[in-house]
Amino acid sequence: MSLNDPQPESEGALDLDVCVVGLGYVGLPTAAVLATRGRRVAGFDLRRDILDTINAGRIHIVEPELDALVRAAVLAGTLRAVAEPVPARTFLICVPTPITSDHRPDLAAVEAASRALVPVLRPGNLVVLESTVPPGTLRDLVAPILRQSGLVVGKDLFLAHAPERVLPGAVLREVVENERIVGGLTDACTDRCAAFYEGFVRAEVHRTSAEVAEFTKLAENAYRDVNVAYANELANVSAHLSLDVWEVIRLANRHPRVQILRPGPGVGGHCIAVDPWFIAASAPEHTPLIQAARQVNDGRPERVLGQIRRLAGKLRAPTIALLGLSYKPDIDDLRESPALHIAEAVHREGLGDVLLVEPHLHGSPIAGCPLVSLDDALARADILVILVAHRDFRRLRSADLLRVMVVDAVGLLAGAEHKRV
Repeated sequence: MSLNDPQPESEGALDLDVCVVGLGYVGLPTAAVLATRGRRVAGFDLRRDILDTINAGRIHIVEPELDALVRAAVLAGTLRAVAEPVPARTFLICVPTPITSDHRPDLAAVEAASRALVPVLRPGNLVVLESTVPPGTLRDLVAPILRQSGLVVGKDLFLAHAPERVLPGAVLREVVENERIVGGLTDACTDRCAAFYEGFVRAEVHRTSAEVAEFTKLAENAYRDVNVAYANELANVSAHLSLDVWEVIRLANRHPRVQILRPGPGVGGHCIAVDPWFIAASAPEHTPLIQAARQVNDGRPERVLGQIRRLAGKLRAPTIALLGLSYKPDIDDLRESPALHIAEAVHREGLGDVLLVEPHLHGSPIAGCPLVSLDDALARADILVILVAHRDFRRLRSADLLRVMVVDAVGLLAGAEHKRV
């Protein structure tokens, strides 16, 4: 069966088990996992190119083994991408929740997704918000919109929040193996949502209220952000004292009750760089630590830029190779990426001729900056800046770096003998 065969989008819709709203880094893997485990799934997205790609059995993101799952589900007829929501037993909202320029939650996509579901809701439906949101979003924003369907929450419409808790690069495993937290607007909503996840999640499913579920996800990511900020602050102090932060952390972690994370060029991604601001926005006078951590991590790209400026100033017309643009190793995700921010600033400030090395992209995201291979960058660069610890970069050795100056923002070469600064 080919999903590219012409058919009305409503055909067979009442037989669908799940409709996933948003086919990004969480929505598409979740849809594929469900579709390959006996569920009949439709995925809705606003982008026509994404719909066409998925219906052709291909994927538009980098996620290990996802291409095989999508291809198998499409060929089996259990997964199709649609241009508008269709009736189903369960709806999963997996849309982005970024922040505004003044660090306020931007819930426009959640609101739009909720409004799009109203015409297709039927008695007995379960609607689950997986997107990360501030406490109170399900009750105060989503529920009033969905009530326009005429359905009564807790009686013939069941609403719950079940925040995604997956790591890009390991989504297919973690969507099944990680413990889940589900919180409904009523006990009946919570039970319906828990039963849904217990149908495919191997780990424990924890029941709570909607607001606790919403806040728990934010607390998890703020915890990570604060710990990363501590490592990044150690890097700032070590640079001020001309000490090797990687040696300091390595030795400190020999203590049985110390486990300091690794510093880097900043914090990016759709969660850790964003979610702490949701807490801060909810309680600005009660979050000095969370806000301080955000300031430390947001300030790291400027620290790395300072190193690059200092080296570039020593040369007349340097060629600067920037290794890695994604926000974390071995994925193509550029959301909130400090590496991309640094690359854009190096180009914008005219510090030199810029070469970009990002093995997970097929084209350069910065106009005027070519995407080149690692070998090409090594042959041409005067300054090498390691911004992401991609697996492809781990083959670098001291002999490769004899003629270049190196800024190693992620400690990939820690302990090697080279001109690292």
